[in-house]
Amino acid sequence: MGDVISTHLDEGKREMITARTRQLTGEFGHVYEQQYAVALFNSVRFKIEGGGEPQSQLLHRKNPLEDHSIFSGGLFQYLEENKRWRNRFVFVADTYNISFYENKVAHERSLRPKGTINCAGYKALTSMEEYLELINTSLPGIKAKVGSGPFVKCATQFPLILWHPYARHHYFCVLTEKEQKKWHAVLQDCVRHSNNGLSEECRVQTPAFTDAMRLHRQAQGHYGTWDMMCGGPPQILANLVMETLHPELRNLIGPRLKGKIQQRQRNWMLISEAVYKQVLSQTQAQYEALVQACEVQTSRLDAVLRTDMDQIITSKEHVSGKIRALVLPRAEQLLRVSVQPFLSSILEALMEPTSRGFSEVRDVFFRELVEVSKNTLNGGGKDKLAEHMEKISMLAFHPVKMQSCYEKVEQLNLEGLQQRFDVSSPSVFIQRAQILMREQMDNAVYTFEHLLHQSLEGKVQGGEDLCKTIHCCQDRVLKKYDYDSSTVRKKFFREALLQIIIPYMLKQLSPSFHLDLPRFQELIFEDFSQFILVENVFEEVVLQSVTKDIMMAVKEAAVHKKHNLYRDSMILTNSDPNLHLLGENPSVDWATQFRGGNEEPEGALGGGGQSSRRRRQVVSMIQLDEMGPLPYESCLEVPGVDFIPEEGEIEEVEVKAQEPKEQETPTEPHPPKEPDSPDSVQEICYHSKPVVEMVSASEEDLAVLTNGTGTLTLEDGKEEEVTLITTVVEETHRKSPQWMRAPQEVNKQLVETGSPDQEAEGGLQEKGEAAIEGKGEEDEAAIKNAIQEIEIAVQEEDGERITECAVDSDAELAPPLADSSPWGHDDSGFQPPTNEALNEGKAQPIMDALKTEDTVVDPGEVVVVLEPGDTALHNE
Repeated sequence: MGDVISTHLDEGKREMITARTRQLTGEFGHVYEQQYAVALFNSVRFKIEGGGEPQSQLLHRKNPLEDHSIFSGGLFQYLEENKRWRNRFVFVADTYNISFYENKVAHERSLRPKGTINCAGYKALTSMEEYLELINTSLPGIKAKVGSGPFVKCATQFPLILWHPYARHHYFCVLTEKEQKKWHAVLQDCVRHSNNGLSEECRVQTPAFTDAMRLHRQAQGHYGTWDMMCGGPPQILANLVMETLHPELRNLIGPRLKGKIQQRQRNWMLISEAVYKQVLSQTQAQYEALVQACEVQTSRLDAVLRTDMDQIITSKEHVSGKIRALVLPRAEQLLRVSVQPFLSSILEALMEPTSRGFSEVRDVFFRELVEVSKNTLNGGGKDKLAEHMEKISMLAFHPVKMQSCYEKVEQLNLEGLQQRFDVSSPSVFIQRAQILMREQMDNAVYTFEHLLHQSLEGKVQGGEDLCKTIHCCQDRVLKKYDYDSSTVRKKFFREALLQIIIPYMLKQLSPSFHLDLPRFQELIFEDFSQFILVENVFEEVVLQSVTKDIMMAVKEAAVHKKHNLYRDSMILTNSDPNLHLLGENPSVDWATQFRGGNEEPEGALGGGGQSSRRRRQVVSMIQLDEMGPLPYESCLEVPGVDFIPEEGEIEEVEVKAQEPKEQETPTEPHPPKEPDSPDSVQEICYHSKPVVEMVSASEEDLAVLTNGTGTLTLEDGKEEEVTLITTVVEETHRKSPQWMRAPQEVNKQLVETGSPDQEAEGGLQEKGEAAIEGKGEEDEAAIKNAIQEIEIAVQEEDGERITECAVDSDAELAPPLADSSPWGHDDSGFQPPTNEALNEGKAQPIMDALKTEDTVVDPGEVVVVLEPGDTALHNE
């Protein structure tokens, strides 16, 4: 990979890229400095004169994703370095940046991620066919044959691809279609959020940058919308540089690439990525320097504006009148001939899918509240209500539940109008409408939360009363939503029409007045010239000429009931004056106020660097219906690493351990259970400690153990620490005829095959669990003694059941698991007690379970016998 880049991007080409980037950013910087002063003037004037949009009926949440993450899970990722697929833990934070880690543990420990993706400018794809159509246009004259495969072979049938025209492409895949749909919705939401444009809270920098970018591109002959106007200012500047630099390098380097078609496409993508990285690093530094230089002048400019604001406004109005007299006749004629006939068709193409999308938002919100009412009416009470409200509070940011709303708007099609009005694609309008839908959904949910909380505060209500309260708050919120959604949609239609029509009119009018405009600069005082620019005044005049017709078209469209728009004459003012006082309160914490706050929210994950605080996850983990968890499902760990259960699964194991075991009388012996991998943290701890078997022995073979721990001296002279002693014997069944056999048969079976417990211990040793081994004639003699005692027990007691016991000084005795095997000690980490009547609150002596009577065994008669096994432990 490095050879390809170094071969085609030598030092000369890199210097050319640096010079081109410096030149273009310098030209943009000059325009930005001019527009910065104009934006500062407009901002100060707005503060002085006031104004703005009508007040919304719904409350607005300032920071809706505080202490929340969007989604997390596992994805198979294709690595360019070694051309292999690896499982990565992917975390989508509230910034919508995608970070991927080696595994989940690395994320929880706040380790540095393997990589982070800013989705601005990307497209989320779900098939290799879509991807091939895009990369086939990357190199001119090179197109893969029909049916030829891509250079990346997907590991599964469900790929997820992030495509970018300049930056690196990212390849992922999952195992099921359900996972693919959920992840695709999440990735689309990341792209949608990143492409939303610059923050409107920056009253000066944002309009200065957008106006400077528009004027710069218009000077190059590019009018109309631009798909790559996405991301932060450095990314937009890098896209601006690559818009002209990328085709030049492609024509220069493309013919020199060698190899098969797929290899040439891959090499060109690597070269394009390297160029984009170099350009982006340069635009980042130069934009920061540009902003700092402008901010230094802010205090001086602000002082001039506040001193001479009236004179500056008067001077601007005088120049505007002169330019209006020159431009307006020509603009009205162009509007009447080339724009008005198409206004209704453009508006209809925008309104139909957008109105369906907002209507779907209302339906989704209504269905969620109906579900809450049903569960409350069925006796859930406030606890169940709080649980559902915790989920509904983040409904707007749940990309899967909002997907049906977004799909309605994606049907927006401007085909036939795009070429005439120089609209590159409708994606700009689609993503903007989807963002507005998300905001309205969150406003509705936030308002409903506060109204419901106010109604429930200090009151004790039953199921029916609680349901009536929910229904009352629901009706109030839906009425407010209908009004606000109508206001938001009308504003969106006006802005969309302006974005389509104004560039077209400027493109037609600019050549006619390009030579006449500079003479109007002489009418502006020199002290005010930095706040009044002729180019800006010319655009304002054209905008004013179109605004009247656009407002009239939207007003006429509101008459049609199918769009569900309120007329402009219907204005709701102070319909609920006390509601906005609630908006000043913090968000309602339903878990703390109605559920005690002791439960951990579902899907809670540790945020990067916030070890002391848990982040609630908006989208729940993927659970496949009608099938168990897959071995490599997205929510599991990296393949090849032993599965370690999470907190919730450990609690399930503990609950099962506390359930009493049913007394069963099987009629057939159970086959020996194959040893499995550890299924809980307790098992891992259990198998990591030495396990020994206890049998009766003479006094000279005694091994002294104190308080459940001690040191054993092995035959090779080495000492080994033992912390757990387990007495393992067989279990007999009274009613099973196959167990009523002669002692000779039992003896023969034990000698030939060994006990099932020995097989289980051997299986554990093969898995690498710690065990202590021993060998020699004394071991064989001890085994024969045990066999003789078993024969006597079988003859005298006629199949009396012998239970197993475990002695662990650090843990209480627990009842056996429901799925414990009768063939020895269970593999779950919990050992059953010797006698159900034992008092767990007191220390119990070791019982001689091999004899016919439950008598206490003298410690002098106990010896530790080591199982034969892996000799690697002795070598250590």
